[in-house]
Amino acid sequence: MNFYDKVTGHDMTKLQVAYDQRIAKLPQDYQRVWQELNQKIWQFSDFSGRNLYPVLADVVGLFEESAAEGLTASAVTGSSLNNFITELAHVEGAKDYRDKLRARLNETVAKKLEREGTR
Repeated sequence: MNFYDKVTGHDMTKLQVAYDQRIAKLPQDYQRVWQELNQKIWQFSDFSGRNLYPVLADVVGLFEESAAEGLTASAVTGSSLNNFITELAHVEGAKDYRDKLRARLNETVAKKLEREGTR
């Protein structure tokens, strides 16, 4: 990946288009679930969103394999797509905004406690 693509996000646009093209070849229920998943998963992104592209690549692969086996999209994601997205993001280590704030607060408190302990 060249510097220009990384700075402008063009590399991510290319990946997203490639994923969408692969999903377009799948049954309609997978396409519908992909659209909803692709809208909701971004709450777990970092500043650039690059942390989610390996997760999305895995989801596309999972959907392709499952469709080839004849499974429905709901059989893959379970009864709650929101739970599937949350579990997927947390297993992959993606953090939502609340997790980032919690980590920052914990760091601040730890620093203050260290300072108080040295006095």
